[in-house]
Amino acid sequence: MADKVRWGILSTANIGRRAVTPALKAAGNCEVVAVASRNASAASGYAAELGIERHYGSYEELLADPAVDAIYNPLPNSLHHEWTLKALNAGKHVLCEKPLGMNAQECLSMHEAARSSGRRLMEAFMYRFHPRTRRALEHLKEQRLGKLKLVRSSFTFSVTNPSNIRLQPELGGGALMDVGCYCVNVSRTLVGSEPLEAQAFAVWSDKGVDNELLGVLRFENDVFAQFHCALDSFRQEFLEVVGDEGRMRLDKAFLPGTADTVISSTTQSAGEVNEFISGVDEYRLMVEEFADCLLTGAEPRYDAREAAANMAAIEALYRSARAGGRPEAVARV
Repeated sequence: MADKVRWGILSTANIGRRAVTPALKAAGNCEVVAVASRNASAASGYAAELGIERHYGSYEELLADPAVDAIYNPLPNSLHHEWTLKALNAGKHVLCEKPLGMNAQECLSMHEAARSSGRRLMEAFMYRFHPRTRRALEHLKEQRLGKLKLVRSSFTFSVTNPSNIRLQPELGGGALMDVGCYCVNVSRTLVGSEPLEAQAFAVWSDKGVDNELLGVLRFENDVFAQFHCALDSFRQEFLEVVGDEGRMRLDKAFLPGTADTVISSTTQSAGEVNEFISGVDEYRLMVEEFADCLLTGAEPRYDAREAAANMAAIEALYRSARAGGRPEAVARV
């Protein structure tokens, strides 16, 4: 690598086509050089559509390409572990879609593989790189809301195609794995610690995935997080943080698009305030920061151990939901 990271796209998944590959192409320190699919014609079409020089009809060919420095992995959840390990073992850095693994142990094994290979690995929670998210964290550090009491969030939408991978248990589908993982992640990020206990109630599909899940996380110092996620509901996406001296709300909390955004807050000291944040592509910010790490040798802000902690909370939530809402301890990882 000189001044740009050369990227290969592992599959023609829609998230890559719509968001991440365009972000990589727009990033000043990235170059997309190849794409692979198990279907050669799909790879060819993707390459033609997005202006990518090389395309391969197998994932193995992409990993063997010496001109590829890093891999973006947007495969179904159940394949993240297998192909991230193969990419790391092939000497590639990896940016992998969320959730990084099917459980905390998979994430930890990927962390060890990255460490052993001397390569970098990061989970693609793009919302963390948006300046509005960073500003919300500053509000909490400055204690503008007083003592933190509650984080509330929701991420719901409707999946109407029964063959969608989000509805397939063997592929790691389910509301919590697809969109609820954002709610868990932002709750942990804002509180700044790991939950002690989880409780959840779910509505299960005939196939066995959670179409809907309501979860609660209990943290130290009497701080709670409450969230709702669903694959069969009207679209809703918000984040609200409540302290003993105020609250703040972020609409379109995870996918604000590139328009200007706002933090709406009400506090005892300042009353109602709307703080506007200039629009930006959060995907581009994510890939640029990760690429900077690869070019400079720095460690990513968020490594696979952080992803393992997120999955530990998700595992506890699933245990609770399957036990009819019985509270479950969150394992330390």
